[in-house]
Amino acid sequence: MGIGGNIGNKRMNFEKVHFLVEKELGKILRASSVYETAPWGFSADENFWNQVLLIETELRSEELLARINRIEKEFGRKREPGKWTSREMDIDILYYEDLVVETKKLAIPHPYLSKRMFVLVPLAEIAPEFRHPVLKKTNRQLLEDCTDKSEIKKVEL
Repeated sequence: MGIGGNIGNKRMNFEKVHFLVEKELGKILRASSVYETAPWGFSADENFWNQVLLIETELRSEELLARINRIEKEFGRKREPGKWTSREMDIDILYYEDLVVETKKLAIPHPYLSKRMFVLVPLAEIAPEFRHPVLKKTNRQLLEDCTDKSEIKKVEL
């Protein structure tokens, strides 16, 4: 899963979301470094911090999404379809094993995963050889092929 935010105390937000992920979703098995990037798809005053977490969960994808939405609400998230905005915390399901889901509420793998440097860099860091179940490329290959040239820098925590 991908986590990220650009407002509030980012360090505290990341600590809180890690706690809530482990409490509500499942055990964090691996966590990438945290990366700072400019907003993707809109303008904002503050840059984002982004990270990818590999979790082990007993939840089915629909229940996982419902719990993610509750966690995001704890951070004051209000979703507006088709509109990206600044936020304290955003949580996205990037992959769910090799599952492919396409419903009104949920798309797995995440539809923008292969287009976003801020997702691919941390994803390739923790799971370089995982193969995208639709595109049939590894995360490392997706990163190499990515046309997003956004600047991304590691945050020293």
